[in-house]
Amino acid sequence: MSLQPDSSATSLDVAPEYEGECLLPAVPASVRDARALVRRELSLWGADDLIDDCMLIVSELVTNAVRYGGAACALRIQGGGSYVRGELFDPGEGAPRVCARDMEATGGRGLQIVDSLADDWGVAHPPSGGKIVWFVLGLPTPSRPRPAVAPVLQFK
Repeated sequence: MSLQPDSSATSLDVAPEYEGECLLPAVPASVRDARALVRRELSLWGADDLIDDCMLIVSELVTNAVRYGGAACALRIQGGGSYVRGELFDPGEGAPRVCARDMEATGGRGLQIVDSLADDWGVAHPPSGGKIVWFVLGLPTPSRPRPAVAPVLQFK
């Protein structure tokens, strides 16, 4: 995980075979819509074994964006049959942080879940403002080395 101000998303060193994206309003129902996008797209890509983990990660990230981002967010997922790379952009300036583990707490576990499930994840701050929380699932594979750092995709 990387929380450096200029951190970049993981490069997969391959062009994605598939891509899906959507704009989500800052309302709780957006979490459901994001999960539906993940399920639909990953099923089409043949990445069925990544659906559950990806849906949970996206649910946590969209929940945080709705709660703390303050406005609509943009979800992009890319990949192929063996991997998924996701990005969630929101215009909020605050940096997400992993909360201390507290067995008594009723919340604050979202990024702990992301950290547990994702092969890699981090936060990038584009020059135009806001933040992008990115993640990768399904890596490394025997034929692909651990990802290197590369520039973040820009939302238009």
